[in-house]
Amino acid sequence: MKSAILSVGTELLFGQITNTNSVFLSQQLNLLGIDVMYHYTVGDNPKRLAEMIRQAFTDCDLIITTGGLGPTQDDLTKEIAAEVLHDELILHEDLLKDLEDYFIRINREMTENNKKQVYLPSRADIFDNDAGTAPGFALEENGKTIICLPGPPREMTRMFQRRVKPYLEAKTDSVIFYKQLRTFGIGESKLESDLQQWIDGQTDPTLATYAKEGEACLRITSKRPTLEEAKAAVEDMIEQVNEKIGPYVYSYDDEEFYLVVGKKLLDKNITFSCAESCTGGLFAQTLTEVPGISAVFDRGIVTYSNKAKMEELGVRQETLSQYGAVSEETAIEMAEGLKKATETRLCISVTGIAGPDGGTEEKPVGLVYISAILDDKRISKKIQVRNISRKWNRNYTVLCMLDIVNRLIDQRL
Repeated sequence: MKSAILSVGTELLFGQITNTNSVFLSQQLNLLGIDVMYHYTVGDNPKRLAEMIRQAFTDCDLIITTGGLGPTQDDLTKEIAAEVLHDELILHEDLLKDLEDYFIRINREMTENNKKQVYLPSRADIFDNDAGTAPGFALEENGKTIICLPGPPREMTRMFQRRVKPYLEAKTDSVIFYKQLRTFGIGESKLESDLQQWIDGQTDPTLATYAKEGEACLRITSKRPTLEEAKAAVEDMIEQVNEKIGPYVYSYDDEEFYLVVGKKLLDKNITFSCAESCTGGLFAQTLTEVPGISAVFDRGIVTYSNKAKMEELGVRQETLSQYGAVSEETAIEMAEGLKKATETRLCISVTGIAGPDGGTEEKPVGLVYISAILDDKRISKKIQVRNISRKWNRNYTVLCMLDIVNRLIDQRL
């Protein structure tokens, strides 16, 4: 089944609100085995809305609309849907009674225009709204179906889960299952190149790569008659691609890097501390987003100045004078000093040039040194970050630090 998602509301075109409904609906429809072909957005204009519905039906069997079901004059979605699918609106007395009871319960006067919400197509399957006042509905004609849902995300998601999902499950003969792999240390172009033998001529499962900030992702999707068959096909493909890209994969479940690393630190009870210069505490801030991390996180120290590096971590003046603050030698002494001060199992340090200024020909902006100690294992690494912006440089450096910690825990360094 091919589908389109049609979001209705001039406020969307003006950018006054973020359209989270389309994201939710796309995810849900894909899980039901329904192909989402298009996303449309149209303002509160009846002529353009009718044109958009007719256009979408030329290539799709299903349209899901959000918005335009309320009591005001510019809420016209159900009127236009009924017009295009050759039906008429009628007053649903049972829904009117429910609406009147609702206003009595909240002790508010029900204005006359609220009745507009319970005039719905005569042939429609009605979806009650237990989170608001505007019902939704499904209307069919000649193999084409339009489902109209309220615009507020809380109402829309609840109506979809309670009423629309069972309605659609009865109409689908296949399911889609996918897994999203997250990688670090390999670019999207290299990722695609390494997977070319499976991407060329692919049918099912399908592979799709895309870039995320500082990362590359791989989505593996299968559409089969049953969920078990689709899962098996995806898992088999994961085993195959792992032979090529396994060392770069940090998550098989679309998890954020910091959550993966934080969970491993907690699961293995690895106490840790960090000493940061160029990232200014961003590594510590990122990992403290992990619930329960206080069980293993001892401290984070920001040693921005040379004085702080010497006083807090015992970095020698000779090291700073000979090699500079941004050097492998300084990063190593920062980590060693942190280890001595905290006695935590994992200590990691970072020093670098975040930019946009401060770089030289010998030490350009984006140059970073990271040093880490896990028990008796010691590692230091030089990284040259692409100088996109100060914010990007710092964020990417944190990803590099997470990668080092992840590989140390997995004993891959």
